[in-house]
This record gives sequence, structure tokens and C-alpha cells, in this order.
Amino acid sequence: MSPLNNTNIEVLRFLLIGIPGLEKSHIWISIPFSSVYFLSLLGNFTVLFFIKTEPSLHEPMYYFLSMLSISDLGLSLSSLPTTLGLFLFGVHEIHAAACFAQEFFIHLFTVTEASVLSAMAFDRYVAIHNPLRYSTILTSARVIKTGILLTSKNVFLILPLPFLLQRLTYCHQNLLSHSYCLHQDVMKLACSDNRVNVVYGLCAALSTILDLLFITFSYIMILKTVLGIATPRKQFRALNTCISHICAVLIFYVPMLSAAMLHRFARDVSPMIHILMADVFLLVPPLMNPIVYCVKTHQIREKFVRKLCAKRS
Repeated sequence: MSPLNNTNIEVLRFLLIGIPGLEKSHIWISIPFSSVYFLSLLGNFTVLFFIKTEPSLHEPMYYFLSMLSISDLGLSLSSLPTTLGLFLFGVHEIHAAACFAQEFFIHLFTVTEASVLSAMAFDRYVAIHNPLRYSTILTSARVIKTGILLTSKNVFLILPLPFLLQRLTYCHQNLLSHSYCLHQDVMKLACSDNRVNVVYGLCAALSTILDLLFITFSYIMILKTVLGIATPRKQFRALNTCISHICAVLIFYVPMLSAAMLHRFARDVSPMIHILMADVFLLVPPLMNPIVYCVKTHQIREKFVRKLCAKRS
């Protein structure tokens, strides 16, 4: 393979590492990865199918859930080609343009998922604080406008990242730490000044933290509202409507914050730990969110069971 060219971005190549030390086992590693991708795609497409085909699910909560499923699908499909290409077929090389495009979509769907989770937190607050006006406050038109606004904001936020990477000069090192491209991973390989990338990358990451703060504030207001409800039974029923969303928030933020803490405070930890934490962050939310919502949301669960029974009969 030819070395990296410092002057012509068109011939630039990066090498994906996968899981170091387990190169001979990549074909076996591909089995759980393929299974997770398949189940993630199946689960999220199933959620979207039920929301689209069942009129009783045409409500703001389920519209936001469909946005979450679309974000999960985008996150899975963004990393799937290089990950399975590496583990199944041993394809380590990726063109710079493809790498920059991949990191754009991975980061775009990551911040979009955080934004959708914050919108869902507001949805839960409105449903509990003002249930009688819920359908008039969160109309279908407002939910659609919210989705368009969040998507536009995130596209404009993440769009500079690939161009900031393209302006850098890459010298001799071209070995990436994962089976996919991430902005922070690629910019470390640059031999030119990457301070702009560092600052802007932190600003992009800050948006997900702001979403987390908004979610936290929403649940403080929800708890304040719930504590004002007269009977414990009604308090439990109100909080029970939030369980699925709380699980989705934990599934998304715990791996992300854990990976960030490891990167910041445990630099002597084995590189494999960092790689596995990044894989968990990308793979687990798209896999678990459909399961959580199908199990905890009785409307979806009932539709799912009814479809299964109809097929068996």
C-alpha cells in the first residue's frame, strides 16, 4: 500500500484496526456484531412499522419514538459497512472521503438522538403536568416542526467536522483505533495544527451535555408535579409513563459518559477497553431502545402480540 500523500487528499487512505490482538478471531467476532446489527435494524423497523400502520399510535409520544428509531437506524447503518467489512472480509482500508463522510453521519445521528431524547423529556413533562391540554400543546404539526428544527440544527452543527478534517495534513500515521471513523480519532493522526478541530469538537460534544441538562431539568419539574398529586397510586401511574424514556436516556448516556471519563482520567487503561466502550456506545442503544419500548409500552406490546397471534392462526 502506498504511504499517505501530504498534498493530495484524493489518494489518502486510513487503516481500520478493529480489535487489536484478536485479528485471527475477527471472523468469530463478526457473529455477535452481525447479530446485534440485524436485531437493531429489525427492532427499529418494527417500531416504525407499528407506528405507521396503527392509527391508535398516531400521537406525539409515538412520533418522537419514531424519530428515536430513525436516529438508531442511522447510527447502526453508519458504522455497519466498515465494521462488518473489517470483521467478515478483512477490509482494513478506507478512503479519506468515505472516512470523513462516515464520521459525519455517526456524529450527526449521535447528537440527533440526544436532541430527540430531550424532546421526549419535554413530551413527558407536558403529558404529566397538563394532561388535559397535552394534545393541543403538542399537535402533530408542532411535533413535525420540532423534528425538522432539531435535524436542521444538528446538520449545521456537525457539517463543519469533515471539512475541518479535510484541511489537516496527514503525514505517516494512518492507523485508526476503531472499525469506523470518528472525528477525535482521525484528527489525532494529523501532523498539522488541529486546535480548531479540538475546540469545535468540544463544542459539538457540549450540545449533547446541554441536552442532558435539559432532560435533568425536565425530570426535576416532573417530580415536582408528581409530588403534588394526591394519591400514591396516581403518582406511580404518572412516573410509570416515564420508565421507558428513563431507560433510553441511561442506555444512551451511561456508555457515552463512561467512555469520556475513561478517555480523560484513565489513559493507562488498555486500548481494548476504550475500543469496547466505543462499540457499546454505538451498538447498544439501537439494539435496546426498541426492546425497552416494546416491553414497557403496552400499546406497542399489544399490537406486537396481536400480529404474532394473527400470523399463527
